[in-house]
Amino acid sequence: MNPQKIALLTDSCADISPRMIEENHIFVVPLRILCQDGEYRDGVDINGADIYARLRAGELPQTSLPAAEDVGQAFRQIVAEGYDGVIAIMLSSGLSGTYNLVRLLAEECREKLPVRVFDSLSGSLGQGLTVLQAAEDIRNGMGWEELTERRIPSLIANTFPFFSVDTLEYLMKGGRIGKVTATAGTLLQIKPILTFAGDGQLQSVAKVRGRHQVMDKLVAMTEKSCGEHKRYNLAVANGGAPAEMETIRQKLMAALPDYDHIWEGEIDGTLSVYIGDGVLGAAVQVLE
Repeated sequence: MNPQKIALLTDSCADISPRMIEENHIFVVPLRILCQDGEYRDGVDINGADIYARLRAGELPQTSLPAAEDVGQAFRQIVAEGYDGVIAIMLSSGLSGTYNLVRLLAEECREKLPVRVFDSLSGSLGQGLTVLQAAEDIRNGMGWEELTERRIPSLIANTFPFFSVDTLEYLMKGGRIGKVTATAGTLLQIKPILTFAGDGQLQSVAKVRGRHQVMDKLVAMTEKSCGEHKRYNLAVANGGAPAEMETIRQKLMAALPDYDHIWEGEIDGTLSVYIGDGVLGAAVQVLE
């Protein structure tokens, strides 16, 4: 049986704005952040700005998977709202156990509705792009089989996000360094550019000096990933650097003017624990 009314589920690391979540009727489960003064739910009662303040004060919060109860509640709400099936697109399994948790919990509600859970192998921009494009595809009447067998896997494989971080200190402290090589570049203003490796872990793909070069490099790498493709989506993101994100958006639109959509996101609390503030991101998603 192919579900006709399809729900979309993701987590707080997709960095989709509250307005876009509402407009696209996306179900979002929050990751949890453990701070000195208690546990918070990402995007519900804590956000990136709160995390930056804590990091600056010397606190190092810990991140945790969504509560099983929150995931169960999302599935129950999807059933209650009359959906026939659900597509879940979750934070990279290379960074978090969220994908595996949702996959296990999905097994329990399979009798009530079909569920397909996808590992975005990404986070923030890459994950959000895939969710928002899937929402558009569902609106345009794309069916369950086309979405789950071809479209979503293709979107995941053809989405290329790039991030600049101001410091690798928190990635190292938080044990999420993955394939990223630590650079002793603080004095020289060396800024690493990161992306997601094929297994969903972070890896560094370039190093540049100073913020201006960061912006140009992000645009250049996004443009290169787009290649000669004629149909694509773009996205930009920031963590505590909205003015610079706007500069990147203008540069990106000039370099790649034929986009279907250009979306923007603010880096969530969970990812901010590992990358700090001053983060800039740009991404392209090749559609055909």
